[in-house]
Amino acid sequence: MFILGIETSCDETAAAVIKNGKDILSNVVASQIESHKRFGGVVPELASRHHVEQITIVIEEALTEAKVTLADIDGIAITEGPGLVGALLVGVNAAKALAFAHNIPLVPVHHIAGHIYANRLITELKFPLLALVVSGGHTELIYMEKHGAFKVIGETLDDAAGEAYDKVARTLKLPYPGGPHIDKLAQKGNPAIELPRAWLEEGSYDFSFSGLKSAVINTLHNAEQRGESIASEDLAASFQASVVEVLTEKTVRAAEEYNVQQVLLAGGVAANQGLRLALQEAFQPLSAIELIIPPLNLCTDNAAMIAAAGSVLFEQGKRGKMDMNAYPGLDIEIF
Repeated sequence: MFILGIETSCDETAAAVIKNGKDILSNVVASQIESHKRFGGVVPELASRHHVEQITIVIEEALTEAKVTLADIDGIAITEGPGLVGALLVGVNAAKALAFAHNIPLVPVHHIAGHIYANRLITELKFPLLALVVSGGHTELIYMEKHGAFKVIGETLDDAAGEAYDKVARTLKLPYPGGPHIDKLAQKGNPAIELPRAWLEEGSYDFSFSGLKSAVINTLHNAEQRGESIASEDLAASFQASVVEVLTEKTVRAAEEYNVQQVLLAGGVAANQGLRLALQEAFQPLSAIELIIPPLNLCTDNAAMIAAAGSVLFEQGKRGKMDMNAYPGLDIEIF
């Protein structure tokens, strides 16, 4: 079974070919970071234009690298949401055109499901499982009893963790994207600055990072008004320690309460070294729970993860129609 995956939800134009749901034959990503860097964030219109320019090239490269043709492809997995609507539409319409021209079934995929299923490219999933999804737009704990069944048991009430990282990075005058720069800086600093941890009400698995982001900004501004200086690496380390502690503790507690076999880390912030290390340390004593952390190239947006999720959905008989659209606010629970 050969599945062609296409991903254009934000600022990466990506295509990949996956064999039998697990074997990566190609995984091509055209990044737009350099184009958006000067604006300090993703410009939706610019992202869409870049996707239009790159989509055909990236798909052809993925097929060539995989040494297959469209005649070999059994299904086309395409991200239908969530994401930037203009960016999503480029991928959806490219997939529909290929599907129509070559009589290939379409398989719509939820972007976050793709991030979760990136872990299946490393090892087989064992249910029930818990996924900690941490990215620029999402911070969620998702419980799964079986393939394709997603239950959100915790989510951010305001800023996602990745969004907070980018805003704090801008405050520290670090380049875009800010997350990796904060992570590197934090490894050099001392997390001694008092910053809040938002635990919310007792037993809650929801997250909140808006207050923490504001606390970092206020700490820096107050110091400047007093004529004092705060080491950027110490502030970065303290901020990261707060984020990582809340993410780790809530994930461990949820994993034990729901009696899961596996915990999966997913999303762009899954590349954060501080978070990866903290989770490894937290789950080391819990031998009954297997912690799966994807390699760095499968953490950020890519099409191999979309094809991996699409492979499962294809086998379950899920198909898209020629009138399928882009859904920027697609809910994973009703996907």
